[in-house]
Amino acid sequence: MTELDQRQLGNTLWGIADQLRGAMNADDFRDYMLSFLFLRYLSDNYETAAQRELGPDYPKLDAGNRSTPLAVWYAQNPDDTAEFEKQMRRKMHYVIQPVYLWGSIAEMARTQDRELLHTLQNAFDYIENESFASTFGGLFSEINLNSEKLGKGYEARNAKLCTIIKAIAEGLAQFSTDKDTLGDAYEYLIGQFAAGSGKKAGEFYTPQQISSILSGIVTLDSQEPATGKKKQLESVFDFACGSGSLLLNVRHRMGAHGIGKIYGQEKNITTYNLARMNMLLHGVKDSEFEMYHGDTLTNDWDWLREMNPARSPKFDAVVANPPFSYRWEPSEALGEDMRFKNYGLAPKSAADFAFLLHGFHYLKPEGVMAIILPHGVLFRGGAEERIRTKLLKDGNIDTVIGLPANLFFSTGIPVCILVLKKCKKPDDVLFINAAEQFEKGKRQNRLRPEDIDKILETYQYRREEERYSMRVSMERIEKEGYNLNISRYISTARAEEEIDLQAVNEELLSLDRKIKTATARHNEFLKELGLTLLP
Repeated sequence: MTELDQRQLGNTLWGIADQLRGAMNADDFRDYMLSFLFLRYLSDNYETAAQRELGPDYPKLDAGNRSTPLAVWYAQNPDDTAEFEKQMRRKMHYVIQPVYLWGSIAEMARTQDRELLHTLQNAFDYIENESFASTFGGLFSEINLNSEKLGKGYEARNAKLCTIIKAIAEGLAQFSTDKDTLGDAYEYLIGQFAAGSGKKAGEFYTPQQISSILSGIVTLDSQEPATGKKKQLESVFDFACGSGSLLLNVRHRMGAHGIGKIYGQEKNITTYNLARMNMLLHGVKDSEFEMYHGDTLTNDWDWLREMNPARSPKFDAVVANPPFSYRWEPSEALGEDMRFKNYGLAPKSAADFAFLLHGFHYLKPEGVMAIILPHGVLFRGGAEERIRTKLLKDGNIDTVIGLPANLFFSTGIPVCILVLKKCKKPDDVLFINAAEQFEKGKRQNRLRPEDIDKILETYQYRREEERYSMRVSMERIEKEGYNLNISRYISTARAEEEIDLQAVNEELLSLDRKIKTATARHNEFLKELGLTLLP
């Protein structure tokens, strides 16, 4: 499928969302729309695998038969369905009964079947509790099919759902919808809904171009980036994973078999559900990822709180785009927390360093971490200065990358990427000032592919370039009071061109002579014509 087709599919789906949401706000409608797209994906994938499994026994239906082939096979082979489902669980990791397949649901919508709402609710319950080997409890918890936003009373709600699902089915029918296409459409819609929800978008969406930088950094060899990409990452962790797009970007770079397991944590329940759907929708099997719904700062994931160092989880790569300058409640108990006790607590007004230290604690000794933060972490004083100073003295801050302003839906402020390592070879910090290299957009600025490539190549080969990048010694950073403000080390100002006053003066005299000659000649013509002369 071409990029144009992908964009057209995204626009088609967005047009349906815009047209059909009625009085419902975009965030609420997003959850319905994305859930239906998810059901379509699971169904398509499952039916393709079923056709492969059953081979010549897979029913071929004539044009007038609007059942799904699998429903026909189940009806014809009731004694074989249990063994078939057992095989599908082994190969596909999940099962969907024919009545809950997208084709069955879409047909109910087309015929305005008054049982659609009940069937859809049963389908969601079935997928949450029975489809997968691991239970995906609460996966559709934010989808209230009995909401008055859909309509007053069962009939009105059922009719609205019929209209929405019929429109989506017809919209998707125009396109080839392999798993990559539906995954791209899902990401596109998340981006479109993010654009429409302003500051709230920061909770769930990292623009793809910034994800590309972080994933590009953590997939390079951590000790010798110049040698290229790692062959394998055993684990990657995002402790504020939103819709999971950053983790999926890392997986995309490594290839489907290049990562042992993906781990994510998310506090917002809606976004947590989006992330789990997003993983499955991109072909990540339920055994290949683990998501936890909980608060990163209080560290309420029991598995992460393992006190035995031999069993405490550590990750090859940590990536994150946590909420900027988030207010939190640092307590005495947190002061003794294993993540913070050697550094001190981040201030109440900004948890930026608390997020950073959380991720850094779970990084393997040979791992690499890339985190997006506001510029304040580079220069603010007090507790943040103490944390920053210790990280620098311990040789843990590898690279500081300044990005352009207005790249995010949720904020216009410029941000930076900090790259951290527990064991780094260079005894300096690489500064990259990429703030002035971007394409201006109507609402958001964007990094072009060449801007992203330049940042990654500069990091990989630790290149220095005037007004763009510089390797700064620890002695210099110490003299600057451990202040990492990028402008202290890289100036983008260009020296003013010297003006040759003698040459300018001669040029002005020459112009003056030419003007006098031209005026005299013009006056001769005027005199002949008997007209008033020029002064």
